[in-house]
Amino acid sequence: MSRIRQAARQNKTMLMKTGSYYVLHIGVAALVAYAVTGNFWASLTLSLLEPTVQAVAFFFHEKAWELKARRASAANTVDRSPSLVPSAR
Repeated sequence: MSRIRQAARQNKTMLMKTGSYYVLHIGVAALVAYAVTGNFWASLTLSLLEPTVQAVAFFFHEKAWELKARRASAANTVDRSPSLVPSAR
């Protein structure tokens, strides 16, 4: 359980962002599903299922972009370091 708490603490801002996006997405999905189906229960089911899957996908999407940015930053740091081989002049 401590791993989950640690991960939650390390990703607090991203989890809060994901949660707010989830609530917004449920509202939009419910309105669209109701407009299309005219059925309250169908719109409720669709509006809870689809955004839940999207919220999980969004979290991992953000993590992938964060990892990509860190790798690019590390590569730039290595590329800009002075060469160990003396240049021929």
